[in-house]
Amino acid sequence: MIDVKVCGLTDPEAVRAAAEGGARWLGFVFYPPSPRALTPAQAAALAALAPRRCTTVGVLVDPDDALLREILAEVPLDALQLHGSQSPERIAAIKAATGCQVITSLSIATREDLAPVREHAEVADMLLFDAKASPEALPGGNGLAFDWRLLEGVQVQRPWLLAGGLNAANLAAAVRLCGARAVDVSSGVEAAPGRKDPAKIREFLEIAAMVGAPA
Repeated sequence: MIDVKVCGLTDPEAVRAAAEGGARWLGFVFYPPSPRALTPAQAAALAALAPRRCTTVGVLVDPDDALLREILAEVPLDALQLHGSQSPERIAAIKAATGCQVITSLSIATREDLAPVREHAEVADMLLFDAKASPEALPGGNGLAFDWRLLEGVQVQRPWLLAGGLNAANLAAAVRLCGARAVDVSSGVEAAPGRKDPAKIREFLEIAAMVGAPA
């Protein structure tokens, strides 16, 4: 099957739907401008529902050390997903300081946006390819897709996730075009921004299982 990260979880029903449906990663957002943003206390309560086989992921934008300490003191996160302008040196420092796995996000619109892949792969545990948004938009969760064919033939020395505008209707095509073995979904399984639809989560996960099944 295609491994799935369900991101931007905000309520127990969505967490249960993702976990019971087979999601590998459960994502919790710590970025106040996002409609999916959580406080550490809220995220801790949701993370407590995660079965041990699921990896809990904190999604942050250019976090400073104080914010990381505040979150990790309360929330049992296995991984951190970093958006923004972190340099490879900063990514390595966050990984060393926290002991968490690190997923680093690259925003893609053209082939040139793939230039940082090698240096990020040297320090991160995973990469995430997302659609490049306009400067005033959120760093992710906008429902925007990029041309998945840009990833054809790209050599990535780490596992990677495809993100950006994925939903039940286009998942199979996205996987076919770029060869992704893991995907990240957020707005594509929502009833409204910040409110996940458990039925949509289950449908997406069912399709991910079928897409990755032998013919």
